Amino acid sequence: MIHKFRFEQSNIVMDIHSGSIHILDDLAYKIVDDIPVLTKDAIIEKYIHAFEQDQIEEAIEELMQLKREEMLYTGDTYEDFVPAFLEREPVVKALCLHVAHDCNLACKYCFAGEGEYHGERNLMSFEVGKKAIDFIIENSKHRNNIEIDFFGGEPLMNFEVVKKVVEYARSREKEAGKNFRFTMTTNGVLLNDEIIDYLNENMHNVVLSLDGRPQVNDYMRPTPNGKGSYEIILPKFKKLVEKRGGKQYYIRGTFTHHNLDFAEDVKHITQEGFMEVSVEPVVAPPSMHYAIQEEDIQKVCNEYETLARHMLSLAKQGENFNFFHFMIDLEGGPCVHKRLAGCGSGTEYLAVTPDGELYPCHQFVGIPEFKMGSVDEGITQLDLRNQFEGCNVYSKEACKACWAKFHCSGGCAANSYHFHGDIHAVYEIGCELQKKRLECAIGIKAEQL
Repeated sequence: MIHKFRFEQSNIVMDIHSGSIHILDDLAYKIVDDIPVLTKDAIIEKYIHAFEQDQIEEAIEELMQLKREEMLYTGDTYEDFVPAFLEREPVVKALCLHVAHDCNLACKYCFAGEGEYHGERNLMSFEVGKKAIDFIIENSKHRNNIEIDFFGGEPLMNFEVVKKVVEYARSREKEAGKNFRFTMTTNGVLLNDEIIDYLNENMHNVVLSLDGRPQVNDYMRPTPNGKGSYEIILPKFKKLVEKRGGKQYYIRGTFTHHNLDFAEDVKHITQEGFMEVSVEPVVAPPSMHYAIQEEDIQKVCNEYETLARHMLSLAKQGENFNFFHFMIDLEGGPCVHKRLAGCGSGTEYLAVTPDGELYPCHQFVGIPEFKMGSVDEGITQLDLRNQFEGCNVYSKEACKACWAKFHCSGGCAANSYHFHGDIHAVYEIGCELQKKRLECAIGIKAEQL
């Protein structure tokens, strides 16, 4: 399987199953589709009106050589890994700790209501947090590196428990043979000097929620009394990043139907001094006024191209920033398991509620049929875990023939469920945007060669 596209001055051909990516001249780019289906003589006859015969023959030979080297037109061997993939021992490598089902903002697009996940407002106790650490130590088996994400609602509303959980995890690291890496996602309202210093010392990564330009951010991310949050959080984010000393962070924003020109929001964020940026499309039912609609897809795709060109322009001036969805490793990349199944929700990655209930991920929290167990009892719904273990690009009919399948790994199971009631379905709008982001990411690299 191949996929070809043009980006700026580059003719790009991806060989899906080998992972090879080629930049071709105009002639080779034209005939690359014909090689598997036409004879040499038929290809020459087809293009002789536009090119010299020796040029056509040379291009054919170059493409055939790539085929012989298994860098083009390669067969699918990934499906051979599926049986072993399904039989692997379940290992939990990451927990999303919902330390606060409460929030001090009233974001209009929040899938968690106002942080309470459509249930009661609640804060996680240290006892539950401690049991969560014990649970992952036991269920991470041979794995040494463990990820703990402090999430909400707004996790800083339960800051004292966050500190106690970190301290307890550190106290168990050596004897358990584990290495904990902590992340926090925060809206920034409660940040102060003490908290900033603590996060910078103890969090491997910090995710800072900001949607971009003041009017965009404040429209979707108001305080409970209806006022904007931009002026409250921006100076705090700047102070945190300035004091972070190069450690990982990123600004995480959401764009909606109301700001389809989101490249301007990315520009604004970088102009404010933040060089690690992720601005992502809202995922919401079409009935919501802010939802990305099917008719928005082309405009969003064009905007990704606008952003990519902006980044190329800056790079020529020696200025760079990272846009999360354009970051791609073309040499190493993810392992086979991750290519097949992505984030590992429901198996390698679980969410823990304030009461200690276990769910496949934060987007399934509060849906009764997706409760998998608890930190006291462990995983009790083995059939449910098996469903998630079996969720991969070959269990989804829409993914099998898709050129982007090993980069998106079948997309988000939660989005598939929310739109189609089936984790083995796909969220079509998300698919189209993912493909465009991937083309832009590869196009940027091609243009920088």
